[in-house]
Amino acid sequence: MTAPDLDPADLEWLSLDADEEVVWASGPDRRTLIPALLVGIPLSIVLIGIFVIVGEYFRVTNTHYVVTDQALYKKTGVFSRDVKRIEHGKIQDISYSQSALGNHFGYGDVDVSTAGGSGVELSFDSVPDPRAVQQRISELIDRPRREGDDERSTDDALAEILTELRAIRAAVEESKSDAARPSKDGRGARDGDDRRRQR
Repeated sequence: MTAPDLDPADLEWLSLDADEEVVWASGPDRRTLIPALLVGIPLSIVLIGIFVIVGEYFRVTNTHYVVTDQALYKKTGVFSRDVKRIEHGKIQDISYSQSALGNHFGYGDVDVSTAGGSGVELSFDSVPDPRAVQQRISELIDRPRREGDDERSTDDALAEILTELRAIRAAVEESKSDAARPSKDGRGARDGDDRRRQR
């Protein structure tokens, strides 16, 4: 699912951990330039349109999205560089949306919300096939959670066994202390039992 139109040189800004692997990388769909062209060409008569077209072109070509097996990255900026990273463990919700034009051309937005965050924390805007991107991210973040659930269930089972063993130990120690406790005539309960057996 890696985008063929993204040159590895476009990812020079990305610094990954030693064991981190890129799963998917792309940028905004180039067809998102159509509205800028439709607005910019008529306005180019007064030179404003040229700035609209060039500005949108640089925004689209300098925005990159990367999904690794550990985190999501979004890089924006033409002259400056802004990189945002969200680890999979912090992701709370993923959704995608498509405008009428995006639905026709097959691109849309993928929005990511984090636990404790207010609203959308990261958005992959105008990505090709947003449904597939959303599903891929969901699979990546659900895998560790499922593995974590398995570990938790094992830990829970071990904790229950430990609790039962402690209860058994407490019951055994209590019965021992009852047996060693002296009765009203000053003798231990075992002494009374031994005397009864002798009779």
